Amino acid sequence: MDQDSALFVHSIAKAFKVLHAFDGPIRHMTLADLATASGLGRSAVQRIVHTLETLGYLHRVPNSKAYGVSSRMLGFACNYVRSHELIARSMPFLQGLRSTFGETVNLQELDGTEIVLVARVVSPQLMNVRVSVGSRLPAFCTASGNAILSRLPVDWRDRVLAESALVPMTPHTVVEPAALVRRIEKAAMKGYSIMADQAAVGDIAIAAPVIGPDGQPIAAVNISAPSSRWTLQRAEAEMAKHIRAAAHSLSMS
Repeated sequence: MDQDSALFVHSIAKAFKVLHAFDGPIRHMTLADLATASGLGRSAVQRIVHTLETLGYLHRVPNSKAYGVSSRMLGFACNYVRSHELIARSMPFLQGLRSTFGETVNLQELDGTEIVLVARVVSPQLMNVRVSVGSRLPAFCTASGNAILSRLPVDWRDRVLAESALVPMTPHTVVEPAALVRRIEKAAMKGYSIMADQAAVGDIAIAAPVIGPDGQPIAAVNISAPSSRWTLQRAEAEMAKHIRAAAHSLSMS
């Protein structure tokens, strides 16, 4: 991103810094909180928050000095989903996989060093409601991330790994760069990635890449299954061919 360009509008960038302050677990933040989280001065934050509140994108929490994101922000997500052809095409496949295995099925995309959940069909037995459309996870420790990285050019793959904060999310998360490369190369040979306990303890995930018309991966189809109902071996034996078939059907190469 060329922030030195004459076309770059720094005031807009600052407004997004304030909005991104709400990315973490804290739902409501004061001006002081927002200044700390965004790294901007208090006066700048005050002007930005006033503008966003006036436009309806932030709201004041009653009987407090804190602010929160308003429902108007959902309009941007709605516009993205409506304009995303792959999401619409993927839904019958995601629903079919959920019907076959009874587990949560996701469509995820790579954004920088993270994967973003863009579509989801939830298992009726799902207990973790904290993960929803728009949620992000590091690509290096997720089956979807590995599936996508396995089809990227090597220099692009290595750049994503080099720029990733290799922080373990569980006691079992693999963070050693050479081991990560070996795992990605194994996914490339198989045509899918499968792993357990990497992003969350008790989670088995299997994913296959969706390929675009230029031969590059554009997304991954993922099934998330709890180890309380599945073993890694059974999940691979029963799910792998189905996840590959769904991803292949959605691919445009």
